[in-house]
Amino acid sequence: MASGRVQGVFYRDTIRRAALERDVAGSAVNMPDGTVECYFEGSKDAVEQMVGVAREGSRMSQVDMVEVSWLDPTGASGFTTG
Repeated sequence: MASGRVQGVFYRDTIRRAALERDVAGSAVNMPDGTVECYFEGSKDAVEQMVGVAREGSRMSQVDMVEVSWLDPTGASGFTTG
């Protein structure tokens, strides 16, 4: 979960593009509380890179915090935003 100025600033699109470049599946979804919840599934290295992208955000965003939880893979494919 990413908090800060992460909605309406191309944050999810930045995450989606980076995921496609790294062959990472998952999602980035706006939450009602103003955060963005991201789920990444791929190689450990690629997922760690995505956590870094989530911390950096887009040019217009201001990421205050990224909370990371490691979960078991679900077999996700593709990447969605919502």
